[in-house]
Amino acid sequence: MVKTALIIGSTGLIGSQLLELLLESTEYSTVIAFVKRDSGIQHPKLKQYIIDFEKPETYRELVVGDDFFCTIGTTIKNAGSQEAFRKVDFEYPQQFTKIALENKVKQFLIVSSLGADANSSNFYLKTKGEIQDFLKKCPFESVSVFQPSLLLGNRAEFRLGEKIGSFFMKLFSFLLIGNLRKYKPIQSEAVAIAMFIIAQKDNKEFHTIESDSIQEMANKKS
Repeated sequence: MVKTALIIGSTGLIGSQLLELLLESTEYSTVIAFVKRDSGIQHPKLKQYIIDFEKPETYRELVVGDDFFCTIGTTIKNAGSQEAFRKVDFEYPQQFTKIALENKVKQFLIVSSLGADANSSNFYLKTKGEIQDFLKKCPFESVSVFQPSLLLGNRAEFRLGEKIGSFFMKLFSFLLIGNLRKYKPIQSEAVAIAMFIIAQKDNKEFHTIESDSIQEMANKKS
């Protein structure tokens, strides 16, 4: 069956690489991307809708397809406040989830974070955990939550904290073995590959994929 993919966050670190995989794939005849501004990408398969994320009623009828990929995300620093961060990382995915369910989308795949927990004292991990808990209650045929460790890759914006963390994590990654493997830094491309792979499997209900499993899938693909 040739499918239709839907994606938000297609201009981000993981999303841009996932979009490329979707467009190159024979599994999808159409890829629908919802963006805030024109990405400049041209492709026969691509339908790009520039939307106002604050007005779901204006794009509700466009969220029609088989597999929904959510790679949208920000940081509190870039968003400017915890409230603005929550809007991007919880409210936008939540509103797209509700519309996707209304329009009979079959599966939902989202990038979360290792350590995501709605009870966490860390606001970032708490928010990620809350969207996961919300998705557990959603009656899609399948929900896949990807929990990568520290992401490596070339971001459009410079993040000093990530650069420092990346340096030290890579320096000591040889110590992360056994049950600690999931804490190793991971390339954003590996997450995109794993999302694509999982979307083609006949998975059912809700499940999470931690960073070490994401890396294993990407390694097998390459």
